[in-house]
Amino acid sequence: MSYPPDPAAQEPGPVYPDPPYPGTPAPSYPGSAVPAPPYPGSAVPAPPYPGSAAPAPPYPGSAAPPPPYPGSAAPPPPYPGSAAPPPPYPETPAPPSYPGGAPQYPGAGAAPSYPAAPPAHPGVTPTYPNGPQPTATAPPYIPPQTPPAAPTPAAPPEAPAPDDLDYRHAGSRIHVAAHQRGADATAIGQLAVQVPGFLVSLAVVASFAVGILGTAMGWLVILAWLASGALVFHRPTELAFARHVMKLRAPLAEERARLEPVWREVTARAGIEAHTYELMVENSTDLNAVAAAGHVVGVTTYALNEIPSSNLAAVLAHELGHHTGGHAWTGLLGYWYSLPGRIAWAFMRGIARIAIRVASVFSLAATGMVYLFIGMFVIGGFVAAWYITVPLVAAPYLLAYVARQGELRADRQAADLGFAPHLAQVLYHFQAQEDAVKAQASAQGRQLKEPGGLAKLLTTHPDNYTRLQALEPYLQLGR
Repeated sequence: MSYPPDPAAQEPGPVYPDPPYPGTPAPSYPGSAVPAPPYPGSAVPAPPYPGSAAPAPPYPGSAAPPPPYPGSAAPPPPYPGSAAPPPPYPETPAPPSYPGGAPQYPGAGAAPSYPAAPPAHPGVTPTYPNGPQPTATAPPYIPPQTPPAAPTPAAPPEAPAPDDLDYRHAGSRIHVAAHQRGADATAIGQLAVQVPGFLVSLAVVASFAVGILGTAMGWLVILAWLASGALVFHRPTELAFARHVMKLRAPLAEERARLEPVWREVTARAGIEAHTYELMVENSTDLNAVAAAGHVVGVTTYALNEIPSSNLAAVLAHELGHHTGGHAWTGLLGYWYSLPGRIAWAFMRGIARIAIRVASVFSLAATGMVYLFIGMFVIGGFVAAWYITVPLVAAPYLLAYVARQGELRADRQAADLGFAPHLAQVLYHFQAQEDAVKAQASAQGRQLKEPGGLAKLLTTHPDNYTRLQALEPYLQLGR
């Protein structure tokens, strides 16, 4: 491809040179008054057809001729936004988009109107020749929005626990028990096991009372302490003990409305006066109940509100069995009379710990001397008063055994009243809770420490399988 020679040396006649390469300045042609407009995207103008007043030949495949170049008598055709449509380009359904805005043709009296286009980049507004155009504007860009979530309906109020109890007596008794409260073999065993602790407590109280107050006042203190056990059956004292020590409270009106009909059915089957005992509530998420002192029956809010009435009746019947068997009052009475001895034993252990720590600061030999002194004191106690020291050491294990027997007796009391299947359901619930705790620990890579050896002998409740086996005869009879 050759570049055109100098214009003065050209031969007559039109010569159509090839378009310049990109970046090469375009030559000027004779007869052209003004330079040709640039092509879209090009920095150099395209050469006009020399000496021609007619428009350029049409593009191949176009139904309408392109707009004339400068020097033509015909005005440029209108662009988008005017009444006439723009000429189509080859094989394009719409007019081309001009980067940076449409080109300005020389000789045009007014700038054509272009429709506003959305910016190429967010936040950038395109600039058009001769300033902003007041005509057609693009609609604002509205990002897609997620429709608002439907409001979550309010959770329905929790349904109360089902009332599936067979109120066969409707609160009326079919018989009256000969004894509203008594003392079975388990209760007597508890008192017997507590005798050594009672003797130690008596010695502690007598030593302090006589040693500090003298003989006369000391004996008055001793007699007052012996008589204080009667407070176990003093109802105001029991209620104060339940409120402040056991953290029980009086039931609310709606709690009493649910609790009392179930309790009346339980007491009617047992032949017990319902008003003999005080019903109280403990704020707890555990399924549990308690028989305290001589007249208090407590139940947790979970047991009151979450389990069926038949299961609640079985739990209350179990606690009633503790009361009618004397387990509650004998347990509290034994604990009260052994309390001074427990306090003295805790004080002595504290002194021994302090002595060992002080001796360890000085030397290993001093620590060994303290251990030797404590050992000689304990051995001397076993030798001099073995009939006191041996029962004291064995008392915790004996009391735990008696307590386990008391639980089985209370289960039988509930089964005798017809609550064996419902009590079994409660025991299955306890077992499911234990299994869930073990499974969770296993999933976390932990292993729960199972009580073993002497620790098992100190548990006050039999395991659930033992209790279920004891209920098996009642379940087979369908009671």
